[in-house]
Amino acid sequence: MKQNKHFIDLKLFFSTLFFAISLGSFAQEEPKPGNSAQELADKMANPVASLISVPLQNNLTYGIGAYNGSKYQINIQPVVPFKLSENLNLITRYILPVVDQQDVTGENTHEFGLSDATVTAFFAPKTKGIILGVGPAFLVPTATEKLLGTEKFGIGPSVLVMHQGKGLSIGFLANQIWSVAGNADRADFNQFYTQLFLTHSYKSGASLGITSEITQNWEGKTTLITVSPNVGAITKLGGQTMQFAVMPLIPVVGHSSIRPDWGLRAVVAFIFPQ
Repeated sequence: MKQNKHFIDLKLFFSTLFFAISLGSFAQEEPKPGNSAQELADKMANPVASLISVPLQNNLTYGIGAYNGSKYQINIQPVVPFKLSENLNLITRYILPVVDQQDVTGENTHEFGLSDATVTAFFAPKTKGIILGVGPAFLVPTATEKLLGTEKFGIGPSVLVMHQGKGLSIGFLANQIWSVAGNADRADFNQFYTQLFLTHSYKSGASLGITSEITQNWEGKTTLITVSPNVGAITKLGGQTMQFAVMPLIPVVGHSSIRPDWGLRAVVAFIFPQ
């Protein structure tokens, strides 16, 4: 049964991956002024760009914990900007995870459903040189299974600092969230997350980069650090502008209870240039 489940996970992941790669075979339409392929790639590398997008981030990890568990997780991550004034934007980012995991919480166990959502709002002033974004981050208890969520509502600060020139983006985003309400019988939530990124884009819309994600669970006293070299491209499916990217998930630091042996990620993002 476990082998069949692993096969289904791989089939789901690679079906998404092959779909994303196949998009590259479609010819691009003539870009609109200000929306060339490279400019769109640069905007997608900027977490507070004034650009509506809906990324679907597919993650497949194996060898998790004492029972050598596996997890397939798709994060639905819409980004919706709001113009507050000529010099200030509000960029809202939502992450809704759907999880299918086996042998993670115990031997011969299986959980499927929604996990907790994260909502971040960045107030991003228009600046030259260094790009800044500051605002609140929220943990929303949307999990449909007890073992997939915290049953806690949390809040904390988030920040983005980056520099972007034509074809080059470098920076980091981070948040710290504490639980402030929820099921008193569940452990408190106290977690820090940061992502460091470096991306180089090309006129064709292709991009190469590397990211590192660090998650520090202060309550559980665990740290997980991954590194991911990545490749992406801007393309079109009919009239829909899209970006796809693929990358390995390489764990470099992590407690044996949470660190996977290896992982893969494929991202398909629907882009709506303004």
